[in-house]
Amino acid sequence: MANIRELDKRRKSVRNIRKITRTMELIATARFKKAMDRAAAANDYTERITQIVRDLASAGLEVSHPLLAERATVKSSTMLMLTSNRGLCGGYNGGVIRAALLRRKEVSESGIELDFEISGKRGISAMKFREVKIDEMYTHFEDQPAFEEVAAIADRLMEEFTSGRMDRLDVVFTRFISVSKQVPVVETLLPFAQPTAEETANASPDGKNADYEFLPSAESILEEVVPASFRVKLFKCFLDAAVSEQIARMVAMKSATENAGDIIKQLSMTFNRARQSKITQEIMEIIGGVEAMEN
Repeated sequence: MANIRELDKRRKSVRNIRKITRTMELIATARFKKAMDRAAAANDYTERITQIVRDLASAGLEVSHPLLAERATVKSSTMLMLTSNRGLCGGYNGGVIRAALLRRKEVSESGIELDFEISGKRGISAMKFREVKIDEMYTHFEDQPAFEEVAAIADRLMEEFTSGRMDRLDVVFTRFISVSKQVPVVETLLPFAQPTAEETANASPDGKNADYEFLPSAESILEEVVPASFRVKLFKCFLDAAVSEQIARMVAMKSATENAGDIIKQLSMTFNRARQSKITQEIMEIIGGVEAMEN
């Protein structure tokens, strides 16, 4: 027969765990909503500034900028992986790490020199465990990454690209598509993608090319727009990663809370059966004692 005290003690312990996971779920939900609002606001700005580049192309301007220059041969590349500082977020980090390792293997087999940069303590620990060389580490990004901090990284990466020390930049992160869907992706941000023919054709809302007057010049406008667009796109990667992390943690804590509830139900059933068996046994012992005294 199960020990009643042990069962009761274990049930109280699981109840305390359920309170903790429930609290963490509520915290993750609050952080997720804030992060999603920031990502949604940045998404509108990213689309708008990308639209400006498309409009410039559709206006007959020959788009030429160092960040748009495709390299004939890629000799060196940089990969930036975005993971979390904290755990308890399900397979969020696992998906990003698997995607990064796969891309790293492809780059190594191509004979391309690779610099590996990681944001997040979880990703750093995972790569150190695998004895992967890490060139840059960032541990100061939480659920609300600041644009100024991301812009500092973006400026350094742009300087490395324009100086020729780097030929390609890949960013590995989890893209936020919807509350129910987040996908680990590897996106090439440098060289900056030129607008496609279809995007150029659809640059204007009415499908017609617009006439522009560039002041002081088209080149000076492009000089400002392209770097700004790159900074915003990199910032959007950080925001998507932050939202996806909070969703993963919220889902994981919700599952943990539900599992704790199921365990409590099972323990309660076992506890009640054990207590009933003990009571029945005690009654039988009393009846047996009374019968023995009568005889």
